[in-house]
Amino acid sequence: MIGAEPHLPYDRPPLSKQVLAGTSELDRLPLAAVGVDHLDVQWRLGVPAHALDRDARTVELEDGSAVLYDGLVIATGARVRTLRGQPELAGIHTLRTLDDCLALRTDLEAMPSRVVVVGAGFIGAEVAATARQRGLEVTLLEALEVPMQRVLGDEMGSVCAQLHRDHGVDLRLSSGVDAFVDDGNGRIAGVVLSDGTKVDADVVVVGVGVVPNTEWLESSGLTIENGIVCDETCLAAPGVVAAGDVARWPNRRFGEVMRVEHWENAQEQGAHAARRLLGDTAPYEPVPWFWSDQYDRKIQLAGRSGPDDEVRIVDGSVEDRHFVALYGRAGRLVGVLGMNRPRPVMQYRQLIADGASWDDV
Repeated sequence: MIGAEPHLPYDRPPLSKQVLAGTSELDRLPLAAVGVDHLDVQWRLGVPAHALDRDARTVELEDGSAVLYDGLVIATGARVRTLRGQPELAGIHTLRTLDDCLALRTDLEAMPSRVVVVGAGFIGAEVAATARQRGLEVTLLEALEVPMQRVLGDEMGSVCAQLHRDHGVDLRLSSGVDAFVDDGNGRIAGVVLSDGTKVDADVVVVGVGVVPNTEWLESSGLTIENGIVCDETCLAAPGVVAAGDVARWPNRRFGEVMRVEHWENAQEQGAHAARRLLGDTAPYEPVPWFWSDQYDRKIQLAGRSGPDDEVRIVDGSVEDRHFVALYGRAGRLVGVLGMNRPRPVMQYRQLIADGASWDDV
């Protein structure tokens, strides 16, 4: 097991929620005790992979050593994007790793009252919610006209926007960042928006997406295009499979080549890729699913919803923030969004897996 981080494998979702809020103990994060402590595994932690030589069947590491393999699972994940011209100032954070989380939590606990979050995707929204629940003044910036517009569409994206406004977040849409303001001592003091407005800030969190970690594979001969391109079984090359945020594969269930950045996909695709390495040639065709905890709401999304889909509320009330919305496309049920309605979401997820028609649903 080769890993760039110095830590044993751990659970990432709590980093933007309970761990950032200080309500969860760090000793609950590691995953090793769940299933691998009893295995004969050699750990090479804190030493990133540097190159892959498929002819020699070796993974070269940054410390100059090389590891031979018979079978290789590539699960190098992704790293956070940064903004163009983003400076190295104290108080500017991204959130991906445990170390990122602890650094941000320290800053939130130290002295700030004003937090600016750039990007109202699910990570940015969770950070904004956590900071607001700490009693901090939060400004949430989003470049799109509606948060998560490309995934949820205008109607449901607007519901998520109003959830933050209901909790006192200053949400500014169609707002890009033109510059960062230095306080003169190497610390962030604010951001300048694309319309020239300045927003004061003690802490800034940039959450504008991720980039697959594939640079180390440039000379490997693997097909790299927004991730490692695999076949429908997760095979990237003879003896090489990929899984998680770094893998891109054709999901026959949706007729789409996709790369999925969700926790459950990393778990399920990792197991599927391992089975493929052992000879199982079944295709990998999941119904993607994930959740997000914001304030007292649990938001769940299953399937492959899009901005042009037909949307229908079939359960509960949007006004009460307690509902189920279905997404239909080309006569099929393709997605389901729920807010504090976990059981129906899972039921509709199964209908998506069954290929249910829009009319039948």
